[in-house]
Order: sequence, then structure tokens, then C-alpha cells
Amino acid sequence: MDSKKRILLVDDEQINLEFFEVMLTKLGFEVEKADNGNDALEMVKRWKPDLVILDNVMPKLSGWEVTRIIKTSEEFKDFAEVPIIMFSAMDDVKDKVEGLELGADDYITKPFNFSEVLARIRAVLRTRELIHQIEHREARIRVAEEIADRVLGFANGLREPFAHIAREATALEPECGDARPFVQRVRSETKRALDKLDELDQAVASLTAEAESLKDAETALPTIKTKYRGHAPA
Repeated sequence: MDSKKRILLVDDEQINLEFFEVMLTKLGFEVEKADNGNDALEMVKRWKPDLVILDNVMPKLSGWEVTRIIKTSEEFKDFAEVPIIMFSAMDDVKDKVEGLELGADDYITKPFNFSEVLARIRAVLRTRELIHQIEHREARIRVAEEIADRVLGFANGLREPFAHIAREATALEPECGDARPFVQRVRSETKRALDKLDELDQAVASLTAEAESLKDAETALPTIKTKYRGHAPA
């Protein structure tokens, strides 16, 4: 997972940028840097990171403002789900709550331990991957339901014509003389086709029930986002 993930580092202190760039690059992450909020926003649009790590106190735009823009601005609607870890030297609970309510996925107080930061980075990325998997599964369930509806509609469209042919063949059989074997075969084949349609109905009903069971068993996606946002202790 780590080798393919892009991390954008945003901090006006070069020593922090260089330290994290070296450490995270060694661990297989792709890293880009920005030293102010405006450049960070441009980098988000251009580079499309998997995670943004940003300091709260910065020139031009604070970390809070950057987070608010990414999470709520129409201009950044395509990037609103990018996870954000916010750093701050302020250890006030109010500041942490404000950062999380703006949409940050985690809030880490300086000074920090790199091992802890790395653990939180991986936890946030795992959570985002879980959400993507759930979104993919929900999309597959919707497609399966649509296919099931179309198959049932097609089967129902065939059922009445086949049933009509079977009834006509049954009515004609006593009077058809030499053609009786052919009429009997028509009746037999239409009966077999109707049986196959019944089997198809049962198979689709079983798949539909399974899809409903999956939907009932899974936690709603908004609930999962809420549950895991800010999961790590600040």
C-alpha cells in the first residue's frame, strides 16, 4: 500500500519538510512539499495526493483554512475525500475539535514522535482504503440489482408467449393427425422453456435476496466515515 501512496507535506518550517520527506521517501511513499497554504491548494489540484499532512500555523492560509477549502469549496469537490492530518503546536482541546470538525482526519500536537505519526498515517490510509472498498462493493450491488431487474423483465416478456404456444399446442393435438408428433414436440419444448424461465426467476430471486442481505449487514458509508474520522487519540 505505502509504495503507491502520495503524501503532500505542507509546513512553513523547512526543517520539518526535509525531515518528513527523507523519512517517508525511505518508507516507499511518494512525497511532494509546499511551504504555504496557497501552494498546497494548487498542489492538491495538480498532483492529486492520497494524503495531506499540514501544519496549522502558516503564512497566507492557515491549516484550518486549507482544510475548510478542500472539504467544502465547490472548486475542490473532486478532492473533498482526500484525508488530512493536521499538525499544531497548540494543544488546546478547542483547537483539536475545530480541526476535526472542519474535516481533518487526525490532529497531532507538536512536538511529535515520528513512529506515532507513521502509525497514524498508515491508519488513516487504511481507513480510506476501507471506505473505497465499501464504495466499490455498494456500486457492484447496485449494478447487480439493475441487471437482475432487466433479466426479470426479459423473462416475464417471454413467459406469456411461450405459455400461449403451449396452450395452443395442447388444444390442437387431438385434431392434428399426422402432425401430432410435431405439435407434441412444440408443446414439450415450450414447457421446457417455461421451466427454464422458472429456474431463472428463482436464481435471480436468490441473488436479489443475497444483495439485500449484504446491504442490511453492512454499516452505512456515512456512519463509517464518521466513526473513523479522528480515530487516533490526539
